[in-house]
Amino acid sequence: MTADRLREEDGGGGASAPVRVSSAELIARMESVPFSRWHVWPRIIMGSATFFDAFTALALASAMPVLARIWGLSTLQVGLLLTASYIGQFAGALVFGWFGERIGRVRAASAATLIMALGSLACAFTGNFTQMFVCRIVQGIGVGGEMPVAATYVNELSRAHGRGRFFLLYELIFPLGFLAAGFLGSRLVPIYGWQALFILGTGPGLLITFLVLRLPESPRWLIRKGRLAEAEAIVLQIEASTNERSPVAATTAPMSDETRKTSWAELFSPFYLRRTLVVWAIWATAYGVTNGLNNWMATLYTTVYRLPLQTSLNAALLTNLTQVGVLLVCIFVIDRVGRRAWMTACFIIGGILLAALGFVGADEVLPVMVLVTLSYGVMSTVNTVLYLYTPEIYPTRMRALGTAAGTCWLRLASAAGPTVVALTMNAAGIGFVFVMFSGIAFLGAVAATQAIETRNRRLEEIAP
Repeated sequence: MTADRLREEDGGGGASAPVRVSSAELIARMESVPFSRWHVWPRIIMGSATFFDAFTALALASAMPVLARIWGLSTLQVGLLLTASYIGQFAGALVFGWFGERIGRVRAASAATLIMALGSLACAFTGNFTQMFVCRIVQGIGVGGEMPVAATYVNELSRAHGRGRFFLLYELIFPLGFLAAGFLGSRLVPIYGWQALFILGTGPGLLITFLVLRLPESPRWLIRKGRLAEAEAIVLQIEASTNERSPVAATTAPMSDETRKTSWAELFSPFYLRRTLVVWAIWATAYGVTNGLNNWMATLYTTVYRLPLQTSLNAALLTNLTQVGVLLVCIFVIDRVGRRAWMTACFIIGGILLAALGFVGADEVLPVMVLVTLSYGVMSTVNTVLYLYTPEIYPTRMRALGTAAGTCWLRLASAAGPTVVALTMNAAGIGFVFVMFSGIAFLGAVAATQAIETRNRRLEEIAP
């Protein structure tokens, strides 16, 4: 695959002069353009797909208190239903991570979003445990496939300086999807029934699929594929959106990147093995705790603490609202404190809060509400930063693969979480559940201290 191409431009008097444009020059030109109005639309549209991803992921948690009653579900069946989506998400991450490298970021993300929308509609027409279990697996394939590809896409549109804030403003839409699902669940489920959220998500999902498909492809992916003319056309659009420039020097990193094939095995090569193992540990511990809490708390409030349905849903909504508040702080400091320091601190704070709850206050609902809300709000930002950090540590040739592989560990941890909570609660009580989660958080803190720092560094510099 060649790194250069010849472009013919008309000179004075009708003469034509060949102009050599290299992949390194195109990357440098992308890096020189400050974030502008051009960047807004892709971030909003891909963010809308991510919003829908979060909405569909949490819809069942909002409906579960009702389903547990009307279907007569056991604690174990509740755990299995909450687990079902993650089984599909695991498969979806692997499949669409590969598709993202082969067919492009945009087409892979739009296909995953379509599966989410159709899966949401199917869930609304289920009538028992088995049907819902199967439909959530299918829907999970789309949910698991969209997020890593979308994160890769937005990361590749970013320049080095301020990439954290740019990316996290896009990622802010994900907890807003959680917040919307929690808010609408607390309002619609008691009145219109548990099907309301699934039906509500179908139409917007189909519209978002169409809009994602119309987005420009990632120039970095096009460069990787040797499609430099298409990449330059998009770079020209970016340059035309603003007259401001911050010139940067071209490097040969993209050229060397083009000569190597995409391979799962490279995740375990000497250069990337440590990065891979560290980020997998962070994915597993962060989501093992936060999704375990997020999926179970509305049900625990009604079954263990005997709160009315509306109160339980409102308490779960407060948890998601806190997440948005803490993430807003993260957005404005992440490029100053760095990814490693932020993730480590959040794990430690979240672990301390859960440990206090497990040893002191698990028998009373008020301490549970306060400490779970604060712990989740802090630790959930680690989840968001991971979608920024993981694409940064891998090169374009395997960025979607590396991100998808990392998210597989969140799926495994999230799939195990609801069932582990059910079994632990039955065996040792609710207090020990929170102690267990605090221990997992401290393990995550240890892993986060081993992460490399990536703030304000070019993607091609971080991962050759």
